[in-house]
Amino acid sequence: MKRASVIRRGFTLIELIAVVVILAILAGVALPRYFDYAAQARNSSTKGTLGGVRAGVANYFANGAIAGAAAYPTYAQLTAVGTVMQEAFPDNPYNDDNNILDAVGTWVAGPPVVQPVVVIGGEGWAYDSAVGKFWANTNTLGENDW
Repeated sequence: MKRASVIRRGFTLIELIAVVVILAILAGVALPRYFDYAAQARNSSTKGTLGGVRAGVANYFANGAIAGAAAYPTYAQLTAVGTVMQEAFPDNPYNDDNNILDAVGTWVAGPPVVQPVVVIGGEGWAYDSAVGKFWANTNTLGENDW
């Protein structure tokens, strides 16, 4: 008499636990790398925006100097699309706000070379038209140093 062979399909508990452990190890290695890439992307985006706006302010100042009336753009001129910048300002990647705050007189001149500024509200961008300084307005450590 022949015994009917029974075919069992599926995974044992040990195999399932092994797969879960391997996935946990991979996630533990990958997540810190992902957060590092996200921080680098925020930094690069912020620095790119700062570079573009600062170049626009410098260009405005240079054009005024050529015309004989060198001056930094006023807050109204900076925020008017098409005067200093051709496009609307992008969001600050650290707080998702594209408001530009009128921060005239808040930039503190002098040493050290990387001078911290007064953070106004911690949102968007800030512009001091007295000295032509434009910076990311945030409470994130080190971001105002750019």
